[in-house]
Amino acid sequence: MANIATLPQLLVNKIAAGEVVERPASVVKELLENSLDAGAKRVAVDIEDGGKRLIRISDDGCGIAPDQLPLAVAPHATSKIAQEADLYTIASFGFRGEALASIASVSQVDIVSRQADAIEGAALTINGGDLAPTTPAAGAPGTTITVQNLFFNTPARRKFLRRPNTEMGHISEQFTRVALANPDVHLTLSHNGRLLHELPAGASLRDRVAALFSRELAQGLLSVARRERDIEIDGLIGLPQHSRPSSQWQYVFLNGRCIRDRFISHALREAYRGLMEPSRQPVVFLFLRVPAEAVDVNVHPAKTEVRFADSNVIHSQVLAALRDRLLSTDLSATYQGSHNATARKGQSAPNPQPGQSCETETPEQRRERVRRAMADFFKTSGPPQNTPNAPPAPTTPTGEMTQTGPNTAPTMNSDTRPPLPSAIPDTSPDHAPEAPAQPASQYAADHPSPAPDPSTAPQANPAATPPAQPGELEPSKHYVQIHNSYLVTESDDGMVIVDQHALHERIIYERLHQQVSNGTLSSQRLLIPETVDVTANQMAAMEKAGPLLESLGVLLEPFGPRTVAVQGFPTLLERVGPAEFVGDLLDLLVAQAGKVSREQLLHELLDMMACKAAVKAGDPLTQQEIEALLAQGKNVDRASNCPHGRPTSIKLSLAQLEKQFKRT
Repeated sequence: MANIATLPQLLVNKIAAGEVVERPASVVKELLENSLDAGAKRVAVDIEDGGKRLIRISDDGCGIAPDQLPLAVAPHATSKIAQEADLYTIASFGFRGEALASIASVSQVDIVSRQADAIEGAALTINGGDLAPTTPAAGAPGTTITVQNLFFNTPARRKFLRRPNTEMGHISEQFTRVALANPDVHLTLSHNGRLLHELPAGASLRDRVAALFSRELAQGLLSVARRERDIEIDGLIGLPQHSRPSSQWQYVFLNGRCIRDRFISHALREAYRGLMEPSRQPVVFLFLRVPAEAVDVNVHPAKTEVRFADSNVIHSQVLAALRDRLLSTDLSATYQGSHNATARKGQSAPNPQPGQSCETETPEQRRERVRRAMADFFKTSGPPQNTPNAPPAPTTPTGEMTQTGPNTAPTMNSDTRPPLPSAIPDTSPDHAPEAPAQPASQYAADHPSPAPDPSTAPQANPAATPPAQPGELEPSKHYVQIHNSYLVTESDDGMVIVDQHALHERIIYERLHQQVSNGTLSSQRLLIPETVDVTANQMAAMEKAGPLLESLGVLLEPFGPRTVAVQGFPTLLERVGPAEFVGDLLDLLVAQAGKVSREQLLHELLDMMACKAAVKAGDPLTQQEIEALLAQGKNVDRASNCPHGRPTSIKLSLAQLEKQFKRT
């Protein structure tokens, strides 16, 4: 065994540099944080060759006294803490005293600094850890640090640096984090002499997002604010339609420091669960402020990870803040038209309507004309009545004949598909919750209306039509089903396209979730139990999840060494075959065994149940079924998205339609 020896200080600094200085972006982060700790209100960042050749940070902070300059680059020398107790109330960014020492050991550094009340400043040069004597220097109040030839004396590290544009991307990310957290600081960033960002002080968070990302994104963000239990939460969060494939657009700041925390990340995913696809990630700009003694920031060299005194409280507060904001917002997706759809200069204008030229028609007149045209379209596009191609009369769940009037000949419908709403009650406060609401198609079958007598029928009077009550459909509206998959209806300012499967899935999911929250799903014993062949893993998963399955109304009993019998099945899943469903359910239990919590497993099971019970794309619906589906969708929470996060509807405004038809 080799003898134990103390390492030379320069080697110690280089080893520390391996932890602190990963790439040029790490240098930018450390120096920017030092400028902020110095109270700077203006900071300029100049980069050359992606930071490999030069990094210069200039600020107007408090400056460094000439006799303190050598200490500034000494290892473990800092002005941020003085005793052990200070570690538990850290309020600054840099406090370890190793950043400048590590940077100076692997680069050529020049520091020029002057305090505001000093006549002159001082300069210090460090070449790979070797300090030159301090010399007087002129300069404005503040500090300028220039780092050149990063890793010049550690070629093994330098060869792992990427292309300048790649390294510049990492530098821009660090600059973005500082800019978002410090809107009161004037910041500039340039690369190879070209100005990339100039962010004036005093801007709002939304303004900073617009400048660093896009104005369209900034305008669509939702504000969040919550104050409880010494925890302050505020910021901006994106709509589900703003989601991204990765979490790179999630910026979480704790007491001004950008962090990554698994408890907070989990809270973000839970807040958006059911509002976007599981593979997508929300866009978040979130700021947390907690007492300094409630968090330990001294757990990672780069200070990007922290340890909370009570992580569960942080998780619950973040989840509550985001969930409350999302549930109180209309999250219906809007149509995002192609940029090429706008009219281009030099294109001919569309033909004017009779009696009105495009040149003299005002925007208000155009909107009114388009609105009337859309209204006429919906009034005349409903299914024709009393024609050979009209949809068959609604049937009962057993396929019996139904009759909609005494003068209507009964018809037999061979389609035994149960009525669409599938025992989903109207949960609005104005309706009694004791009995489930009857589907419109079934109601028409059970309550035939007499044919009107032409001699006594009153003349139509639009003014005499009673207005629709809150939560009800307007009786004059018509709905169109396209490709037996999408429902099109008129809205006050345009039109709405609804995915019938996604909306019905959300309705059933919320109904299932409500029943489970109140106890267990209502179950019906099968007269003839259905049997399912299972594997040993499926049998073990079934026995382990027995109480959970029972709460869902799925009653399974062993029927042999490799067979289970379905004795009971949820009444809400009347459209689903018990044996097929149980097979898929057991597969899910095996796949998720030990990987997710009980709450997550319950959510996935309810997702599967709602998906299988909902009407499918391709199922033809009657007008009554369409009306029942849309009416119940208005009384359901989170109706803008299906449980898997996909949108249930897309809105097109008159303005968007006019743009598509080049009328603007």
